[in-house]
Amino acid sequence: MRVAMMTREYPPEVYGGAGVHVTELVAQLRHLCEVDVHCMGAPREGAIVAQPDPTLLGANPALSTLSADLNMVNTSGHANVVHSHTWYAGMAGHLAALLYGVPHVLTAHSLEPMRPWKAEQLGGGYRVSSWVEKTAVEAADAVIAVSSGMRDDVLSTYPALDPNRVHVVRNGIDTEVWYPAPPEPGESVLAELGVDMTRPIVAFVGRITRQKGVPHLIAAAHRFAPDIQLVLCAGAPDTPEIAAEVTEAVQDLARSRTGVFWVREMLPISKIREILSAATVFACPSVYEPLGIVNLEAMACATAVVASDVGGIPEVVADGHTGTLVHYDKDDPTGYESRLADAVNAVVSDPQRAARYGQAGRQRCIDEFSWAHIAEQTLEIYRKVAS
Repeated sequence: MRVAMMTREYPPEVYGGAGVHVTELVAQLRHLCEVDVHCMGAPREGAIVAQPDPTLLGANPALSTLSADLNMVNTSGHANVVHSHTWYAGMAGHLAALLYGVPHVLTAHSLEPMRPWKAEQLGGGYRVSSWVEKTAVEAADAVIAVSSGMRDDVLSTYPALDPNRVHVVRNGIDTEVWYPAPPEPGESVLAELGVDMTRPIVAFVGRITRQKGVPHLIAAAHRFAPDIQLVLCAGAPDTPEIAAEVTEAVQDLARSRTGVFWVREMLPISKIREILSAATVFACPSVYEPLGIVNLEAMACATAVVASDVGGIPEVVADGHTGTLVHYDKDDPTGYESRLADAVNAVVSDPQRAARYGQAGRQRCIDEFSWAHIAEQTLEIYRKVAS
């Protein structure tokens, strides 16, 4: 079997969970079948790169994405199955299926109608991306949801879709890459930042986007116990507006307490691993999260998690076992921020519980979230649609 894996993100250009998912899935699938990666961005080895039409330079990003999709379709004619990830590649998968008469498998990492804030980023392109997603999802031979919660969202958002075509294959984690790691001598990112290792640390890793809830975490941090430090690894803002909002909020927080550290650049895995391992708590204030690979990364580093109870997060973070879930209510942001602060303070104040959560979280990653198992589940879906 030969699979055309269609994605926007692929190493070295990986921005979020979908890119991590594709990277790890491809590595494991290549032990089981032939995989050609079709991606976007700069030319690179190990992948076929689809460039947008140069005449669309400066056009709405949705248009340039669709032109890259056409190039992706043009180079995928040898595949037995096409597998697309996110709306960026969804139309490529859909058109390849029509053009070549092969099945299209689509992995839903998020849903455009559930991210209305993207209209700030894409303007009218958001209506285009929403149309692309709806068209590709409803026509796909199989839809893979990355959590049971995500499957529910897919079926409620697209009620015309046959439930028998929607499968759950959760995201995974490589516990040989993500593990408890003490700072390396002379290379400690925490030492470079000036973090006090004798004080508790709350860490966040993620993009600055409405989805990730960074402003909620910063607001909650005003209520953190005085000795808690906050390390924000937060960059790649979606819009200038949210960038300015977060900048002002961080500055205001830093005026009211010590131990506020903001890392804006993308760090290598080794440095993120150090930060997660050193943290007493990893905070995930997402307002929408189909699964949340970053929670798995923190758990694999044996760190307790305090996270919103949205989307697929409850399928990763076992409340009272690997961390604490905090109820998110979009109509009561202040109440959510207060609950988030209380949950963080409670875990930090009980080091034994934090350590217990951390150890249980790592074991859960090892037992339930292997990428090899995820690749086998995915291959079974390929076989089913290709038969």
